Amino acid sequence: MEFDVVIVGGGPSGLAAAIRLRQLSAESGRELTVCVLEKGSELGAHTLSGAVLEPRALNELIPDWKAKGAPLNAPVSGDKFMFLTESRAFKLPTPPSMHNEGNYVVSLGNVVRWLGSEAEAMGVEIFPGFAAAEVLYDDSGAVRGVATGDMGVGKDGEPTANFTPGVELLARQTLFAEGCRGSLTKALTERFGLRADADPQTYGIGIKELWEIDPSRHQAGMVIHSIGWPLDAETYGGSFLYHLENNQISVGMVIGLDYPNPYMSPFEEFQRFKTHPAIRPIFEGARRLAYGARALSEGGFQSIPRLTFPGGLLIGDTAGFLNMPKIKGSHTAMKSGMVAAEAVFEALSAEAAGAVEVSAYPEKLKASWLWQELYLARNIRPSFHWGLWGGLCYSAIDAYVLRGHAPWTLKNHADHDSLRKAADSQPIAYPKPDGKLTFDRLSSVFLSNTNHEENQPVHLRLRDAAVPIGVNLPLYDAPEQRYCPAGVYEIVTDPGADSPRLQINAQNCVHCKTCDIKDPTQNINWAVPEGGGGPNYPNM
Repeated sequence: MEFDVVIVGGGPSGLAAAIRLRQLSAESGRELTVCVLEKGSELGAHTLSGAVLEPRALNELIPDWKAKGAPLNAPVSGDKFMFLTESRAFKLPTPPSMHNEGNYVVSLGNVVRWLGSEAEAMGVEIFPGFAAAEVLYDDSGAVRGVATGDMGVGKDGEPTANFTPGVELLARQTLFAEGCRGSLTKALTERFGLRADADPQTYGIGIKELWEIDPSRHQAGMVIHSIGWPLDAETYGGSFLYHLENNQISVGMVIGLDYPNPYMSPFEEFQRFKTHPAIRPIFEGARRLAYGARALSEGGFQSIPRLTFPGGLLIGDTAGFLNMPKIKGSHTAMKSGMVAAEAVFEALSAEAAGAVEVSAYPEKLKASWLWQELYLARNIRPSFHWGLWGGLCYSAIDAYVLRGHAPWTLKNHADHDSLRKAADSQPIAYPKPDGKLTFDRLSSVFLSNTNHEENQPVHLRLRDAAVPIGVNLPLYDAPEQRYCPAGVYEIVTDPGADSPRLQINAQNCVHCKTCDIKDPTQNINWAVPEGGGGPNYPNM
């Protein structure tokens, strides 16, 4: 199948790019065919975010979004920022970057579904349930499109009775909008050396639940953030609690994946957070509706890679455009897609034949508000490498005195290098879940509606099968058992066996990518499973 532009990923950046391309096509009277591939079973199925949406990019893309029924139904009504100890909560001044006046508490999945309907109405072809598994190259080495994965391949690698071969989607330009730690983006980064002049990307894991609470405890549009307990002072992270419409709240934690203690479990830390005396009362008489987890790119400005290569470019969180001090990335992701669309449209209008590198894209980005926003925020996240107190002190100076204009740029470091040895670390005793406020992983994964065809090759691939037992277990006490929020990895000893083995429960995978990021030896490679597999998030 041939198109002018193929976009890999149906999230905010991919759909914004598609819509902008079709807008430019209509304005110029020149036909442009655009296709969006989405590995989830439907648009929004894999979309997970807090989320408080800053509508700046949406205002530019679709100025009449209110009249068109965009699902932005809960304007922010108030901000609260707290520091928690184990038993107390102290209200702090809300940092300037976290003021949310004019923003909206949303289900980003529903926003994505709405953007998809707008894109389809404009003539964009959207193919959900198709996972882009391979980048295609022409004879010169330029990207010429992608191929979707074969369907109906058994665990043994052989075709089953349901076998359907993948499809090649060829394009004059291919936009990669895979989200955080995209599997094809990893391959492109290696092939084209995209990170040669950038700091390592750093990441966080976001874990979220959706609850329906007692109407008497609900404050539509209220936004609450906290730092401190249950995390220790050497671990970057914090909580969010957002009041949506219809007596629903989204609650979660974001924890930096540069945490050093191999015994820490981000999932368990989040469950503990809900038991705090200032938080527990919110959930009295409440009902948990959904659960999910997703990694996010925290590196910011200094970790942005080279964005273009012959035949394609990177947009959205796969390129790392999240503004971490704001805890927002949807508006920047959308803006990057819109800028890319404008650069690609110009390039295709001038192009006679053959794949080109759209060098105007990064230049246009540098002239946009997105670039300025990320530049001013660049030093906040890496300052927390000095610990909680060092990071807070520096951040206050940066925000109130330097205002982002420091004559230096702090460095980022790879997350997988941060783990201490188990022998040098303190084990953490987590309380058992009560099944009412706190839960185990498996019951949580059930609420994510995660499903994979069981008879397919495992999509979590070990580069060396001996490493989990030979290295990770003796040195780090098998941290994959704890950093995975879905119970995918287990150390088991079979009856009569002399030694344990790593069991990979790939059916549980919620596609968060944490294992691909945090494994201390970088031995786990996350590849796309069959299209349509993974979570099916409702209203997340």
